[in-house]
Amino acid sequence: MCDVSALIQQWQNGDERAGEALYSHYREPTFRLAYGLLGDAADAEEVAQDVLAYALNRIGQYDAGRSSFSTWVHTITISRCRDRQRRRRLPWLSLTAWLQQGGDARDPTPNPETQAIRLETQSQVWHAIQALSPPLREAILLRYWAEHTFQEIATITGCPISTAQSRVRLAFQQLRAAIAPTALADFREEQVR
Repeated sequence: MCDVSALIQQWQNGDERAGEALYSHYREPTFRLAYGLLGDAADAEEVAQDVLAYALNRIGQYDAGRSSFSTWVHTITISRCRDRQRRRRLPWLSLTAWLQQGGDARDPTPNPETQAIRLETQSQVWHAIQALSPPLREAILLRYWAEHTFQEIATITGCPISTAQSRVRLAFQQLRAAIAPTALADFREEQVR
């Protein structure tokens, strides 16, 4: 288990190993979120490096009283991905291209039938996710892929918590309407109270 608070303190005190440890710890989740939003491995890698360099260079701006370090890093990631999307104005990556680039964590011993069913299910889900509006896409990816709470989603996307909850609910409803019920097994509808 990584003690992020201790690493942050050590980094602020000039311990370069602590900075490297923070970078290593957050590199994969930052890349995954950027990749899910941008759909391009090269762009996601650039964004992840940029986000982590920014966060480490401006560690003094991080306020542990306002959010977790992960939430702060993901807030920066969302912002950088939005900037990149505005600049390139390209369509989102198809699931087929994502899978061809190694985006799927494959089962070490899948049989062909199981693999074909899984690929079809993933294709249905990702095509439906791509059809969502950007705010709904961000909300559903932050909730189910990055596993953020509604409060963290609200902080990251800069909206009220009720809006974050609504976006996740609306995204789920649109996904449910667009794809087969079995494909939604990884997603469970949230009861918003």
